[in-house]
Amino acid sequence: GEIAQGIFINFKNIVDSFHPKLPFGIGQTGKAFRNEITAGKFTFRTLEFDLMEFEYFFDPKKQNWKELFEYWKNEINDFGKSLGINQNQLSWRPHEEFELSHYSKRTEDLEYKFPWGSKEMFALAYRTDFDLRNHQEKSGKTLSYIYQDGSKLIPHVIEPTFGLSRAVTVIMMDAYHEEKINEKSRVVLKLAKHLAPVKASVFALQKDEKLQDLAHNIYKDLKQTLAVEYQDSGNIGKMYRRQDEIGTPYCITVDYDSLEDKKVTVRDRDTMEQERVAIEGLEDYFGERLR
Repeated sequence: GEIAQGIFINFKNIVDSFHPKLPFGIGQTGKAFRNEITAGKFTFRTLEFDLMEFEYFFDPKKQNWKELFEYWKNEINDFGKSLGINQNQLSWRPHEEFELSHYSKRTEDLEYKFPWGSKEMFALAYRTDFDLRNHQEKSGKTLSYIYQDGSKLIPHVIEPTFGLSRAVTVIMMDAYHEEKINEKSRVVLKLAKHLAPVKASVFALQKDEKLQDLAHNIYKDLKQTLAVEYQDSGNIGKMYRRQDEIGTPYCITVDYDSLEDKKVTVRDRDTMEQERVAIEGLEDYFGERLR
């Protein structure tokens, strides 16, 4: 049961401590281990990996499980979009009857189209009351949900599951691009801008002390609110390419005009378009674009 069983075992403790009203969810993230026969394909299959999942408990007499199932499919879709993954690479695949887990009445995988075929990234399962009912029978402990009128119920469960390690693999593979620009190749990691570990890089056009001082001051100001880097090694082309490779969305170049007009050139990673932006307006400029 990997990390899910920890939730079911602690179900009664959580209900007695927090007194949540149905429907409610309990979530966690943790390590999982599998005896993979064919580990490999980058980090797609490993013996140790990270999972995120939660169990959504509900009363099947008050809520239609099929409607809830569709609701959570939409939520999972929205989460995939928020990661910036190409939606054309994603598709849902229902499990056929022969491959359904013994506890599941319905399971669907959200698959990503890897170079080696479409494989599971996230999943959604309707586990009915299998887990709580069996824990109750085997342990002899009451795991029912008790309503205010004293009536008891073993809740049913819908389980959204997210492979954390695999999601990172998908994000990296989906973002990686090799492009030809003016007969020159560049490697660029087109991460969703809000996911990029470095949001902007600041550098001077020339190794001129005045330009470097201004660039360094801009860097010090921006790093109060953004994850930014300061660069001063290599020519401007190499500095651009270095940031493209790690997925930095924006590069800020300080040139000689900057000393006079107090503006800098901001270059977009994906379009490579450049725009002059006032130094004092940089924080607002990035705030709007990195939401």
